[in-house]
Amino acid sequence: MSAAEALLVRLAAADERSLHATLTAVAVARHDRPDAPAGLDRRSRCLVRLAAMLAVGAPRESVCWAADQASTSGADDDELAAVLLVIGPCARAAGLAVAGPRLAAALADVRDPHG
Repeated sequence: MSAAEALLVRLAAADERSLHATLTAVAVARHDRPDAPAGLDRRSRCLVRLAAMLAVGAPRESVCWAADQASTSGADDDELAAVLLVIGPCARAAGLAVAGPRLAAALADVRDPHG
């Protein structure tokens, strides 16, 4: 099995270390560079990423990573929760019923990572 195949297997299994390493590499490579597109500041990009993670039903680890990034970029808990209100019309009730608890769990992990 090649290294790429092994990584894909670990990602498919929601391996937390592989998810974190991959997402961190993507963020550094594309989103958080000083020469990132000027349309959004870092805090806004992080909130958009969190909204995308929630909207697509990303695993808890991915939502936790996105919430942590948004939090460390200056977004407070009210702003993180407001992401649910923004995606609400798109996600509908069923999506919010799933996304709400995932965001709550992610926020708990961000606040107490060794929980």
